[in-house]
Amino acid sequence: MDTDLILVIGIVVLVLSVPSLLAAYSESQAPRTGAILLLIGGVLVVVALTRHASGYRFAEIPDVFVRVVSRYLN
Repeated sequence: MDTDLILVIGIVVLVLSVPSLLAAYSESQAPRTGAILLLIGGVLVVVALTRHASGYRFAEIPDVFVRVVSRYLN
């Protein structure tokens, strides 16, 4: 699997974990789903960062998103 795709999926999963964590916090419940999403997204990002030969810079992330989205839309 492509490291760019792994990074994008990981970041999207991390972003999707935030509403779940906030909802669990506001309702005083255990954040099980949010924690699982946070763990999965974090692992995907770490895998992408370690498998990419030169690593990723923070300024490179928007370009990675554009590359991945354009590759799968065309």
